[in-house]
Amino acid sequence: QVKLVESGGGSVQPGDSLRLSCEVSGRIWNWHVLGWFRSAPGRDREFLGSLTWTGGISAYGDAVKGRFTVSKDSAKDTVYLQMNNLKTEDTGVYYCAIGPLQGTIPSQFLDWGQGTQVTVSS
Repeated sequence: QVKLVESGGGSVQPGDSLRLSCEVSGRIWNWHVLGWFRSAPGRDREFLGSLTWTGGISAYGDAVKGRFTVSKDSAKDTVYLQMNNLKTEDTGVYYCAIGPLQGTIPSQFLDWGQGTQVTVSS
């Protein structure tokens, strides 16, 4: 089993930037995929982006493409979600997750972190 711990959430204003971290531990394989999702009241859990554990292949959801970037620090076993030009609709609980395949569907990811709250308001 893999353990994931998110951090870095907080309250920011529209247009600000924020970087979330996801520290990963446990049995990790090069073919694993790390994904970022978010949940908000009244909305399904939304795919934001993903990165293969080797760091070679990334993918992004349409709502955040061009604003959010997923990256990885191999020395720290930590995956990041850099969020720029934040909007009020980006408010939600942000989760990182790990799974065996590239995908955008939450059920494709097997282990999840506890989530971190991001609030964007003026």
